[in-house]
Amino acid sequence: MWYAQNSARRTHQLAGDAGILLWTALWAAAAVTAYRLACLLALPRALQERRAPLPLVGGRVDTALRRVADAVDAMDPVAVRTAVAVGAVALFVVPVGLVLVLWLPRRLRWIRQAGAARDLAATDDGRDLLALRSLLRPLDEVAATAAQIPDATPGSLAWGWRHGDPEMLDALAGAELERLGLEAPPRDDGPVEIFEQQVYEQQVREHQVELIGPAGPVDEPSANARPVG
Repeated sequence: MWYAQNSARRTHQLAGDAGILLWTALWAAAAVTAYRLACLLALPRALQERRAPLPLVGGRVDTALRRVADAVDAMDPVAVRTAVAVGAVALFVVPVGLVLVLWLPRRLRWIRQAGAARDLAATDDGRDLLALRSLLRPLDEVAATAAQIPDATPGSLAWGWRHGDPEMLDALAGAELERLGLEAPPRDDGPVEIFEQQVYEQQVREHQVELIGPAGPVDEPSANARPVG
């Protein structure tokens, strides 16, 4: 998976990739132009044979370039060409490399995380793991997730995950997928899901009984008691 399923996140990723490609193309063109200009200066005879001024430069710049060419004429041609090639490569590698160092690790990390999250979302165990990953987010993100669920709090999210509440698990897993720009896969309520829902409801009833408990001792009817009337 190279791009997010969410349209806004996908547009942001496409714009970032296009910007990187444009940045690379611009510096490649700059490096080629600088190399050709340096080679022209490294060949003073060709520059001297060209009587017309150089294009896109003024008269003073043309004169200065010709003086530089005359100075280079006394140097070793092989060393000059090597220095020109190294300078052109450095002009391309340095700015492009700095941007790639900042951009490429984040891009690859998202691709790895999105692929793993998509595979986990297709299974029940993976859904539980995504829900746990969502709970391990910073508290403000957990609170934002709870705010999207009616009558939910960050504590109730943790309680729902611990007791396997299907609605809480889906909400937490969906929040983690949304953070990555992915969409939750459709889920069919089959026999397994129905059984899990019944088990969860039974646990809730038992929990409520433990909290409420009996109000007081219950008097058993006496064996010698007779009905009145």
